[in-house]
Amino acid sequence: MLALSRKKNEAIVINNNVEITVLEVRGEQVKLGISAPKEVPVYRKEVYLQIQEANKEAADISGIDALKQIL
Repeated sequence: MLALSRKKNEAIVINNNVEITVLEVRGEQVKLGISAPKEVPVYRKEVYLQIQEANKEAADISGIDALKQIL
């Protein structure tokens, strides 16, 4: 993991097309602004993990249904 220090209104650039800017710092909370192309999905990690779990469950269910149809 790369750890960087940034102050308010400072940014980092990832892969030439994603820019992350520190918008505000209040105590332990940091507000970030993310500029990315529309085709680049951006999720909070907890939402991303929920999506991954839902996809895994959907794949497991469809796999069971396919086996039932074969038998």
